[in-house]
Amino acid sequence: MGLRNGEAKLARGRVRFALAVFIVLVGGLSVGAPAQTDCADGNGVLDTAPPKNMPVEELIQKFAAQETKVKEARAHYTYTQDVLVQTLNEKAVDGQFHEIASVSYDDKGKRAEHVSFAEQSTLRGVQLTQEDMDDDHIFMQWMLTTDEVPQYKLTYAGQQHVDDLDTYVFHVEPKKEEKNRRYFQGRVWVDNRDFQMVKLCGKSVPEVIHVKKHQPMHIRPTFVGYRQLVDGMWFPAYARVDDTLHFQLQAVHLREIVKFTGYKRVGAAAAAKP
Repeated sequence: MGLRNGEAKLARGRVRFALAVFIVLVGGLSVGAPAQTDCADGNGVLDTAPPKNMPVEELIQKFAAQETKVKEARAHYTYTQDVLVQTLNEKAVDGQFHEIASVSYDDKGKRAEHVSFAEQSTLRGVQLTQEDMDDDHIFMQWMLTTDEVPQYKLTYAGQQHVDDLDTYVFHVEPKKEEKNRRYFQGRVWVDNRDFQMVKLCGKSVPEVIHVKKHQPMHIRPTFVGYRQLVDGMWFPAYARVDDTLHFQLQAVHLREIVKFTGYKRVGAAAAAKP
C-alpha cells in the first residue's frame, strides 16, 4: 500500500508529484474519517477549447519527446527520497512507516537505492509490500515517454492555469491491461512553454478486489504529484495521498507524503554544467 501528503513551493509555482499505492488488506478494524485526495487544488477554470497553435496529436508527440529527455536527464542525478505513510483513526494518527533513502543511477541508467533510515511499521489495517515501494519508484515519478505513448489513450481536456503555470490537460488511461503489468490512470498537466509534465493526479491500475472472505484486496488510493524545475527540467518533487480505502468489512484512512529533494548532477553531466 502507499500514500502521500504535503506541500512544496518553487520558482514557477507550488510543486507536488505523483504517487501510486498498492494496498493489501491484512485484517483489523481501522475506521477513518472520509477523505479524498484533492486533484483540483491550485487549478483555475478549465478552458475546453482545442489548442490554437498545433493539432492535439502533434502536441502529444512533442510532450512525450520532452518527457523522454526528462527521464534521460534525471538518470544523471542523485537525490533523496523520503516516504512517510500513515494510517488514521478519525483525525488521529494510529500507525506510521517512514523511510529515507539516497537514490543514484549507474552508467546504464539502472536505479540504485541506499536506505539511511527506516522505522518499524506500525500501520493499522494495511501492510506495505515490495509492490507498494515499486509504485513509489514508478508512478509517483511517472513520465510518459515516447516509447510508452502507444500503451495509452490520451484525451485532450483543455487548458488550465495551475498555480503560476499555464498548462495543457490530458485524460490518460491504458488502452489495454496486460497480465502482471500496472499502468497509470488519471490526469496530467503539461506546461505550455516547456511541454513537460508539472502535475499529475490518478492511480496505478489494475486493482485487485476479491469478493471472497479472507482473500487480500489490492486497492490503490488516488495520488497527486508535482514537479520542480531542476537545471531547466521539471523533475518529480512531491506527492501526496489523503484517501479512505473501503474494504469488505472496514475502511482505512491513509495519508502519504513522498518527497524528492537534493538533486545533484553527477559524472560527465556535472562536468559539462556551466
